[in-house]
Amino acid sequence: MIRFGPAGNSDAFYEEGYKHTVDAPKWIHDMGLNAFEYSFGRGVKLKEETGAAIREKAGEFGVAMSVHAPYYINLANDTEEKFEKNLTYFRESTVAAGYLGAQRIVFHPGSCAKCDRSVAFENVKKNLKRIIGALKDEGFQNYIYCAETMGKLNQIADLDEVGELSQVDDCIYPAIDFGHLNARTLGGIRTGNDYRAIIEKLKNSAGEEKTNHMHVHFSHIQYTDKGEKMHLTFEDKQWGPFFEPLAEILAERNMEPVIICESKGTQARDALAMKEMYEAAKK
Repeated sequence: MIRFGPAGNSDAFYEEGYKHTVDAPKWIHDMGLNAFEYSFGRGVKLKEETGAAIREKAGEFGVAMSVHAPYYINLANDTEEKFEKNLTYFRESTVAAGYLGAQRIVFHPGSCAKCDRSVAFENVKKNLKRIIGALKDEGFQNYIYCAETMGKLNQIADLDEVGELSQVDDCIYPAIDFGHLNARTLGGIRTGNDYRAIIEKLKNSAGEEKTNHMHVHFSHIQYTDKGEKMHLTFEDKQWGPFFEPLAEILAERNMEPVIICESKGTQARDALAMKEMYEAAKK
């Protein structure tokens, strides 16, 4: 099943008087959505009882939960101290995902900083393999870790790198952020053929199953010559990328990704717009 939903709570959620994410599953279900991403971008602070309450409502309303691990994960760093910190961030995110009933955990692979890119990427692969091995040894067997394509040119995780990271372990899936890819290619996603080329390249590296069931982030993003600058809403008609050509390809190929909208403040409304584009393409 293909799924659509927001990353976090939209402005409209609070404007309508809701105050807590425990109310989000019903709210987005009533809109016609069926996915929700809970962010631990600035650290994992979710209490077990709170997560359980959200999990119960998500189950009741058929909403698939995913989580985003802390933004400050950087697997490109080769020190043992940093490895232990990254392992802790992954472990905490996985435990909290369990509270929420989420199977998918999205993470940022890292940044080159002053390191040569090839060296940094080898560090990412090595550290990711160690972390996954450690988590499995600790009993975390049934989770999917989604390596996200990044929007700034100096960050690890272009399309090729995410495809290669997906080969590290069966539990590593690609998280394709099309807004990030468009930003780091300085507007390179314009047509259906551009989307097809991305999907074909990913299929050749990550494999058909992982590509068909990939995690997707989507938003319009303003960029500079260094890549991503700022998330926008679908009211933007300049920066893109635009979802309709991708909707047609997803419908044509019967793909079943989880699609999370990261628009600035209008993520639920724009997720619904994507769902409507997809449904129109299916007719």
